[in-house]
Amino acid sequence: MLLRVSTLLLLLTAVAPQGWPQFRGPSGQGLAGDADVPLEWAEGKNVAWKTAVSGKGWSSPVVVDGRVWLTTSVSARDGSSLRLLGFDAGEGRPIVDVEVFRIWRDAQSTNLKNSDASPTPVVAGHRVYVHFGAHGTAALTTAGEIVWKTRLPYESQHGNGGSPILHGDLLIINCDGFDQAFVVALDAATGRQKWRRSRRQPWSQAYSTPLAIRVGDADQIVSVGASYTTALEPLTGREIWRVYYRDGFSNVPRPVFGHGLVYITTGFQQPSLLAIRPDGTGEVTKTHVAWTHARGVPFTPSPILAGDELYVVNDLGILQCLEARTGDPIWIERLGGTFSASPVLAAGRLYFSNEEGATTVLAPGRTFTRLAVNTLDGAILASPAVADGALFIRTESHLYRVQAAGRPAASPVSRPASTPWPAPASPRAEAAPTRPPAR
Repeated sequence: MLLRVSTLLLLLTAVAPQGWPQFRGPSGQGLAGDADVPLEWAEGKNVAWKTAVSGKGWSSPVVVDGRVWLTTSVSARDGSSLRLLGFDAGEGRPIVDVEVFRIWRDAQSTNLKNSDASPTPVVAGHRVYVHFGAHGTAALTTAGEIVWKTRLPYESQHGNGGSPILHGDLLIINCDGFDQAFVVALDAATGRQKWRRSRRQPWSQAYSTPLAIRVGDADQIVSVGASYTTALEPLTGREIWRVYYRDGFSNVPRPVFGHGLVYITTGFQQPSLLAIRPDGTGEVTKTHVAWTHARGVPFTPSPILAGDELYVVNDLGILQCLEARTGDPIWIERLGGTFSASPVLAAGRLYFSNEEGATTVLAPGRTFTRLAVNTLDGAILASPAVADGALFIRTESHLYRVQAAGRPAASPVSRPASTPWPAPASPRAEAAPTRPPAR
């Protein structure tokens, strides 16, 4: 076990850059290599700071260059104020609070477990990109100044969900409504549309976040939608391959990629977990689905890879460990509670946060080994971020910095103003209508 964890830490440290710039971190898959993340915490233990967050929102925290970013929806007269919030990562002090959009309607029309601020921001250089579904998409400076705003109209009955991603100079977003569905790439500098790929009918709502991967010598954007998943060329939006599935709608989990396979879940009602070889072209449902698993598949939390095993926790707290290459079950256990947040792998440990405020910490491996259960006040539906030796956890009312006692809560060293942060790198293979959207 020690050799296994040490090897895993070495690999993660080699591929994970400083900070947590997007939903599920640098690779978009919940992987962090920081060995100083604590094993245990509570309200009075290993909490460097706790600060109140105004409004309602389930966007996950992102952390870059000493700042933590969230979005929120604050009730306003006849509607809601959709806002970007920034906090000092070292102290928890609020430093940015700016209205990006105002919507003139009753915000309660979203799913009870959703909000008008569920998609997670993306940070690169001195820009923060935010997405509020059909209510609007925008770029702001890290000082809170709006650079551009645009709207991508489509009808989503239960609110927004999927987060945007950056790939080079493109901001790529899934827009899956019941009236129309498409994937769009915006110029990150101007907000102008560079390409738009309409999905074929049948349309239905979906809330997943795309994942950029590299297959051979080319990048792909894997986009999970209702009824089928596609891989697109990043620069043109041209479709590379497609996989169909039955009863696929209200899809939430973000894909993960490893061992030459893309792992997706197929949506609501009877979800399945599919492992797809991404080296095909055209319609590859019958030729490139390596394996399918249909027992206890999540509606909301994303899967996570740790070594040769794939872990999935469903919304009712049933956690499964599967052989990543074959899908064969290894073990199944009940964690307790209900789950919406996606897990992270940090310090060679797996962290699973439930809606009741408890985070279960496990050792990855072929036997179920529970290391700790840590509880904070308030529900957790947002996924945690990992940066600078700390976990950043958003509850329904507060943002926490959790780190080992005695370690200073210093902000990461800022880059010079003239030095841009790179866009998140593409990971490589070797390295419902009644459900809430993704966090």
